[in-house]
Amino acid sequence: SDDVCFEPTPPPLNYSLAPRKWSIVFFWSLIVVDCIFMPVGLYFGLWYGLTRRQLSANAVFSIVTAALGGVSIMEYVLRLRRLMRKGSTCRPIGARRAYLDWFHWNFSLGWFIIMIELIVGTVPAHPPIRLLAMPVPSMLYAFGTELVIVDILRIFHVPAPIRISSMPAGSQLRPCIYSIIEDVVAVDGSGGTAFREALNRRYEASHIFRAMLRRLGVVWAIGAQSAAIVLTILIFTIQDQAAYVVGWAVPFLWAGVWSAGTWWYVERMLRKEKAAWAEEVAMKA
Repeated sequence: SDDVCFEPTPPPLNYSLAPRKWSIVFFWSLIVVDCIFMPVGLYFGLWYGLTRRQLSANAVFSIVTAALGGVSIMEYVLRLRRLMRKGSTCRPIGARRAYLDWFHWNFSLGWFIIMIELIVGTVPAHPPIRLLAMPVPSMLYAFGTELVIVDILRIFHVPAPIRISSMPAGSQLRPCIYSIIEDVVAVDGSGGTAFREALNRRYEASHIFRAMLRRLGVVWAIGAQSAAIVLTILIFTIQDQAAYVVGWAVPFLWAGVWSAGTWWYVERMLRKEKAAWAEEVAMKA
């Protein structure tokens, strides 16, 4: 680690979003279509369309529910395959094949909650539209709660109670957002285990990088929980069809704003990190 401190720049992550920007745009375009335009458009199209007299409320929501989540489910299956296949190059450092990764377990929990809501919501003859507006806020609750718990444990210096991706049980916890970055880039972003190792080196070597992740973790944890709570209040108080639109559309607007703010902040902090690193190297030389 002493050698790292004398390198002219912080340990590289060896990963860039630039060559993947169109893939990212394409993927998130599919997600937006799948999770906003599909449920909202299909609902209003069936409810007010030519088939309205032929379809009951239950039938409308059953059709909408059946059409939901195709892209997300496909991504779930693909990342499961990447983690489970023999000789996988994207597993957490030191983890067994069956462990998968921390993000995948949280993703699974979120989907489990969503499936319960959708099944319960489509059983009655007159489906509770407000409950059927809750799947995306529920996913925010799932991830937001996990982020908050991990950060509280970290603040109170509680060792990791279980393995969290590349951090084995009993190790010092890292900012709650660390494992999400590690898992998403390594698996979904094709960074592989090499990215996990590079991220670990960068985290251990750079105090500015660590501080950046701590702040981002707090912002995303509080943001996700706050957004979920506000959305829940809106969904169960405003007019029901408006609530349905809010429940499916607004979480993605929130995520877009938070992502844009994160992008700006990370770019700013990485420039600061680079300058501070150069100064520290010069002082040690």
